[in-house]
Amino acid sequence: MLILANKMKKTYSFDKIEPKWQKYWSDKDLFKMDPGSKKPKYYCLMMFPYPSAALHVGHGRNYIIGDVIARYKIMKGFNVLAPMGWDAFGLPAENAAIRHNTHPKKSTIENIATMKRQLFEWGVGYDWDREITSCFPDYYRWTQWLFLELYQKGLCYRKKAAVNWCPSCQTVLANEQVVAGKCERCETLVIEKDLEQWFFKITDYVERLLDDLKLLEHWPERVKIMQKNWLGKSEGVEIFFPVVGNQQEVLSCFTTRVDTIYGATYMVLAPEHPAIEDLTKDVSNKDEIDKVIKNIRLQNKADRLSLETEKTGIFINQYVINPMTGEKIPLWIANYVLMEYGTGAVMAVPAHDQRDFEFAKKYNLSVKVVIDNPKEPLDAALMGEAYIEDGVMAASGQFNGLSNRAAMEKITGYMEEKKVGRRTTHYRLRDWLISRQRYWGAPIPIVYCRSCGIVPVPKEELPVLLPEGVQFKPQGKSPLETKKDFLNIACPKCKGPARREVDTMDTFVDSSWYFLRYLSPRDNQRAFDPELVNKWLPVDQYIGGIEHAILHLLYARFITKVLYDLGLINFQEPFKALFTQGMIIKNGAKMSKSKGNVVSPNRLISAYGADTVRLYTLFIGPPERDAEWCDKGVEGAYRFLGRVWRMVKQIPKFNLPRSSLQRRALRREAGQANSKIQDLRRKTHQTIKKVTDDMEGDFHFNTAISAIMELVNETYKFQAACSDRSEDCGLQLEAVKEAVQTVVILLSPFAPHITEELWQALGNQGSIFETPWPGYQPEILKQKEMTIVIQINGRLKQRLRLPADVKDDRLKTMALDDKKIKDWIKGRPVKKIVIVPKKLVNIVI
Repeated sequence: MLILANKMKKTYSFDKIEPKWQKYWSDKDLFKMDPGSKKPKYYCLMMFPYPSAALHVGHGRNYIIGDVIARYKIMKGFNVLAPMGWDAFGLPAENAAIRHNTHPKKSTIENIATMKRQLFEWGVGYDWDREITSCFPDYYRWTQWLFLELYQKGLCYRKKAAVNWCPSCQTVLANEQVVAGKCERCETLVIEKDLEQWFFKITDYVERLLDDLKLLEHWPERVKIMQKNWLGKSEGVEIFFPVVGNQQEVLSCFTTRVDTIYGATYMVLAPEHPAIEDLTKDVSNKDEIDKVIKNIRLQNKADRLSLETEKTGIFINQYVINPMTGEKIPLWIANYVLMEYGTGAVMAVPAHDQRDFEFAKKYNLSVKVVIDNPKEPLDAALMGEAYIEDGVMAASGQFNGLSNRAAMEKITGYMEEKKVGRRTTHYRLRDWLISRQRYWGAPIPIVYCRSCGIVPVPKEELPVLLPEGVQFKPQGKSPLETKKDFLNIACPKCKGPARREVDTMDTFVDSSWYFLRYLSPRDNQRAFDPELVNKWLPVDQYIGGIEHAILHLLYARFITKVLYDLGLINFQEPFKALFTQGMIIKNGAKMSKSKGNVVSPNRLISAYGADTVRLYTLFIGPPERDAEWCDKGVEGAYRFLGRVWRMVKQIPKFNLPRSSLQRRALRREAGQANSKIQDLRRKTHQTIKKVTDDMEGDFHFNTAISAIMELVNETYKFQAACSDRSEDCGLQLEAVKEAVQTVVILLSPFAPHITEELWQALGNQGSIFETPWPGYQPEILKQKEMTIVIQINGRLKQRLRLPADVKDDRLKTMALDDKKIKDWIKGRPVKKIVIVPKKLVNIVI
């Protein structure tokens, strides 16, 4: 690889060209948004990164894609805003600091410097005057302000709750940060704890978050589906089960299968259910119940839900009444019921639910068939598994004989009439848990006073600064608790002794509003300028990984709607269009340090230049899909750029014929040259159209680059066939120049350094990005002539240049009348003629 690179350096000195143009763009403020511009605005935003380590080529895909779009939009005449910042708080940065035995602030600032240098070397441009860093007080002051705004609106509250606890990270996690029962950061199995925590009441917005998905026309469908599934809307019935012997206690359960109510033979509570403490306080086997509950809560939630997991539980010596049968049924606690779903209570119908069936068989509980198989009647005693298909109502009182689907509405109506149930809607979404028992985050601006209770820090006293002299390694509680001069303060209300909240905020709070701060990053009077924000948002194009489809995007949508309701902004969705790029794969796995398959851009840029790395990253495959990295593929991108370099440097200098005698002598060549000129011009304009369509469509940069490569090939062929003796050599030269200049312009967003240099080599002044994006001429796209291949028995014998609109009958006649074809046939009978439209004629003899 390096031999090839060193050989090409002799003609293409990227090591000199690239730093030159990077400095030029910086000095010229190419990416600086002009607030006073009359041009149409275009907000192109890349998800800001965690500065926890140096970037590898897998990271580069996101930033290179964004840079291509920004450069293209600049050339299309837009006033482009392309800012960058750092999601600098949170577990990734803190864990990296712990690994390297350094303070998170120090390591974060060092990592930011490294990543900025890498982005600069990639040729990725941003409006760096708008840089924000979420761990700096001038930013997290306003994150704390946002917390207080939600608190005042009643959307922020504190309660004791069963929470997800990562034993490795030593902190709580939101539901969205638990993937398959594991911490999404370190993949440690998550357990449950009961802790006092702060929550944002995102459930108040669940219906709007769901309904407004229809507004997101330019979002990937799979992202909208993922959000819809996470919100998890279910329409069903809430049924009330009175507790026997306790008239005040009624347990409710939510079901989408009200048709099975007559088959409910026991009831199951999640071990986290708030009623358990009261229900079990006087029972004889309380110690045994508490032990079972403790063991269940140590289990992973994903495992508890799995059909493969053994069902375990305990009877709590209490009964409830099935409101439709009047029967007394036992009340159990079981591992397969979670508080996150419905009400945390399930009416168990073992004949028609497989998990209930397995539990009932294990503990010898009653199984009652209430939906019969119309083809083969069921016998509960002989059933080997639950019957979950549709059927006919049985043992269901007045609803017997109805199809179970028809019975649903009738049973629901009856329940509402008798006030034993009601129609309701439940959601999978739970409130956003924002407390973290870690150091590296924005302090929560709350004070606890013995006299006044919970007291918000006055906004004029923000920011609540994060102290630096803290032993921040995780110990299961917030490290800020050990910092006494931070912890102990006077109450803002009564001035009596008080203590600060010691938990810090989830980093997803920082990233839920950062796109607003870019418009006025140095404003020390407010979080953002409403006038500027309302002018520039929603973001025109947002770019980032599919892994943020639920967490970040859902939270950003929620905070945007809250700010809208507060009257601070006039839009309800933050991102107009979303593009989620695929991951870079190496050796069959996602590129990451932990897997040892990282490819550093530094070595590649040193050997091949940034343009090569950019071009290969974009050419590797459709950008929305995962793509396998291949080092040898980099060489191909490098060779292509070398071909473009040589093509520009070797534009032919034709000697135009001067005398009329010379021109007459060359007329025979002119006709053939004219057709070739038309072909090259057509290819040039087809390429402009193709690349433009790809840039305006789904960002299929790989096919756009492929089209440019084809134009380069056609241009080389044309140059090789050109003659400086032709009467039309001037037209030939113009066609070549048009093609070459088009190649350089179309390639410029993808490979900006080399194209800037070649733009000047073509005799142009200034930056290529000050040049308007080329348009294509529809009339040139129309093919006037085409080359038709003539075959005999499948073998090539002749090529004919014919009008593009020639009919098949005429095509047959012209093929058979051609002298060369007649000589090949020599009077032998023609069995058939096969025509492939606009391509070939095959004569079978």
